[in-house]
Amino acid sequence: MHAKNAAASTVSPDEKLVSLKRRIRLAAVLTLAPLACALGYAAPPATPAAPAARPFTFATVEHLAALRAERPYRAVSTPLPGVLRRLNYAEYHQIRFRPADALWRGRSMFNIALYHRGFAFTRQVRIFTVSPAGVRAVRYAPSMFEFPRPLAGVRLPADLGFAGFAVRYPLQSPQHHATVLAFLGASYFRVLGRNQTAGVTARGLAIDTATTGGEEIPYFTDFWLVEPAPHAQTMTIYALLDSPSLAGAYRFELRPGAITQVTVSAVLYPRHHITKLGIAPLTSMFLYGVNSARRRFDNWRPQVHDSDGLMMHTGSGEWLWRPLQNPTRLAVNRYMDDDPRGFGLIQRDRRFADYEDPEARYEQRPSVWIEPLGHWGRGGVELVEIPSSEDIDYNIDAYWVPSAPVRGGQPLAFSYVLSAYLHSGGRWPPGGKIVATRFGPVVRNGHPVPQLRRTLIDFAGGDLDGLRASQPVRAVISALGARVLDVSTQRLPENGHWRVRLTVQPTGNRPVDLHCYLELYGSALTETWTYQWTPGS
Repeated sequence: MHAKNAAASTVSPDEKLVSLKRRIRLAAVLTLAPLACALGYAAPPATPAAPAARPFTFATVEHLAALRAERPYRAVSTPLPGVLRRLNYAEYHQIRFRPADALWRGRSMFNIALYHRGFAFTRQVRIFTVSPAGVRAVRYAPSMFEFPRPLAGVRLPADLGFAGFAVRYPLQSPQHHATVLAFLGASYFRVLGRNQTAGVTARGLAIDTATTGGEEIPYFTDFWLVEPAPHAQTMTIYALLDSPSLAGAYRFELRPGAITQVTVSAVLYPRHHITKLGIAPLTSMFLYGVNSARRRFDNWRPQVHDSDGLMMHTGSGEWLWRPLQNPTRLAVNRYMDDDPRGFGLIQRDRRFADYEDPEARYEQRPSVWIEPLGHWGRGGVELVEIPSSEDIDYNIDAYWVPSAPVRGGQPLAFSYVLSAYLHSGGRWPPGGKIVATRFGPVVRNGHPVPQLRRTLIDFAGGDLDGLRASQPVRAVISALGARVLDVSTQRLPENGHWRVRLTVQPTGNRPVDLHCYLELYGSALTETWTYQWTPGS
C-alpha cells in the first residue's frame, strides 16, 4: 500500500512569478465576481452552428476543433464601449441578470443565467443551445440586465454578447435555484455542491505554468448547452477551447448534489510542441494555516485558506497528503506516478472556530477531487505554491503533467470525474488521515538550536480510532536530505489523535523531503504525510 513516491522538488527562479502573479490576480477576480459578471477572452472568427438536420454531438465539436487547429491561431476582439471598460468593480457588481430571462426557466430542473461584459471582463464568448429543434445562438439584449447609474440611458450594441454563464439548479430547496457550475472566462470553471461557497476553481487546461518562458492561458470561445428533459437531473455542455499552442473539444456532464460531479472529456489538437501540459488543473488560495507561521501576517483569523492540502491516490494504491505552504519563494514540486487514481486540493478543517470568519465562510469552501478515467500513463502531479501576502490571490496550482511529449499534429484525449464536496463520506481516503501538522524550534538550555526543526504530525480516523494507547503503533519515516532524530508515537488522551513527534536535522542546504505514515504489525493504517522543508525558511 505504501510504495515510495519520489518528489522532484525544486524552488523555481523568481522570474517565473511575473506571469503567475498576473494569472492568480485574474483567478481571484473571477472568484469575487458576482453572478452577473465574468471574465471573457478574445473570440476567434465565428464558428458556424451545425446544420439543424444533423444531430449535434461531441464528434461535431471534435471536428470543429480539428479544423481550427489546422489554421494559425488568431484571437479577435469584438469592440466594447468605453463606458463598460471604465466601470469599477463596485459599479460592475451592480449589473444584475434578470431571473425572468434565464434560459429554460420553467421548462427544466436547470436554468442558465448569463454574465455581462465590462470592467476587466472585456472579451466575448459565443453561447448556443442544443435541442431537438436544432442549434440556436443565444442572442444578447440589454433588457436581460439591470444596470448601475453609469450605464443608465447608454445605448449598448445589439451584438455585445456575453462573458460567460452559470448553470443553476434547485440544490438547496425546490423554490431556489443555486449556481452549481459557472464558466467565468479563460478556461476557468467552478463547481459547487449543496451548502458550499466558492473556493477552488478548475481550469480546462494549463500550458507552461511555472516556466521561465511564461504561462500560456487558453480559453473557451464557444459553448453549446444541451437542453435537458423537463425532469432530468443531469446536463451536458460542449465547449471549444483555443490558444496559440492548440485547439480542443470538451464535454462536461454535470450531476448536481451534496457532492456535485462533472465528468470532463477532452480531445486536444496541438498546433506545435508544448513544453509542459497541465491536465485537470485546480487553482486555490492558501495564506496561512495551523502548519505555518502566522507571524508573517497581522490578521485576527486563526487560519485563512480555501484548501489546506494536496491529496493524492497513487497508481500503486498509496494515499499521500501534502500540507500546503505559502513560501517565501516560488516552489514547484512534482510527485511522479504511473496511472494515478486521483488527486485534489482539499479543505479538511470544517469548524467555524478554525477560521472565525462569518463572511468568508472558509469552512464551507469545497474540496475538489480529480478521478482519472482510463489510463493516464507515466507522469506526475505538480504542485505550484506562489508567495502571497493577501487572501485575494489564488496562489496554489495542482495538475497532472504527462511524461509523454506533446507534439504538433498528434491529438491527445483524456477524461476524468471532478467532484466538489464538503465531506467525502470516507471515500477519499478510506483509512486514517493527517489532521494537523505543526513545526517549531528545538530548544535546549533556553535557546533554539540552529538547523534543527521540531515536527509534530497528528493522525486520526479509520482503524486508529479504535486502538488503545498500548498498541504498538509505529511511525514509518523517510527523509531525503536530512537525518530524523528523537522519534516518538503516542495516543493523545485529550482527543484520541495519534501524534508523531520527531526532530529533523538537514544534511545540507537543499530542500528536505519528508514522508511519514503509521503502521501496526506491518500493515499501514494511514495515508502518507509528505512535506518539503527548506532549511532557514
